[in-house]
Amino acid sequence: MEKLDLDIPLSSVTLKGDLVIPENAIGIIVFSHGSGSSRFSVIAELLQQKKIGTFLFDLLTEEEDGIYENRFNIDLLTNRLIETTLWLMGCKGAKNITIGYFGASTGAASALGAAAHFGERIKAVVSRGGRPDLAITELPLVTAPTLLIVGGEDVPVIGMNKMAYDQLQSIKEMKIIPGATHLFEEPEKLQEVADLAIVWYKRYLTKENQLIL
Repeated sequence: MEKLDLDIPLSSVTLKGDLVIPENAIGIIVFSHGSGSSRFSVIAELLQQKKIGTFLFDLLTEEEDGIYENRFNIDLLTNRLIETTLWLMGCKGAKNITIGYFGASTGAASALGAAAHFGERIKAVVSRGGRPDLAITELPLVTAPTLLIVGGEDVPVIGMNKMAYDQLQSIKEMKIIPGATHLFEEPEKLQEVADLAIVWYKRYLTKENQLIL
C-alpha cells in the first residue's frame, strides 16, 4: 500500500493532502468535507482495506476555516474540489485514474457540484449526512450514480436529502441508517456507512484501469 503526503498547488493556495493507494486498487475516492481537518477518516481506512484508494485533503486552509462563513461558501468549496481533482488527474502515473467522491456535510454539496462539472469522468458519489440541497441547481446535471446516506435521527437533514434526491436524474439511492445521528458517532454506525459506500463504489467504479503510481 502506497501512502503519499502531498502539497497540492492550486491557483490561490497550496493545500495538504494524503493519498493512499492499496495494491491493485480499483479506483480512488476523493473526500470532500465541509470544515475542519479532513485528513483522517475512519471511512477512508475501511475503504482502503477493500482495495479502494483514498485522497483526503482540507478544502480550506486553517486561516480560511477560521472564518465561519467559508464553511458554507459552496462556490468556493466546489471550485477547490474541481481544482484539486484536475491536479490529481494530471499527476504522473495517474492519467487514467478512476475517480469517485465521498462528501460529508457541506462537502457533499461541493462533491455533487464538482461531479456535475466533470460529468462521466466522476464514476460514483456517496454523501454521508450531507447537504446536497445546497447544490440544488447542479443536481440535474450530475451523471454519476449517487448514494445519499442519512442518520435516522437526523430529521432535518433527512428532509433536505429527500428534496435533493428528487432533483437527481442519475442512478440514485437514499439509505437511512436507523438510530444514527448527524455524525454517526453511535457504535457501529460508521461501519454501516462504510459498508454501504463500499458496495456502491465496487458497483460503479470502473475496474479496468487499476492504479499504478
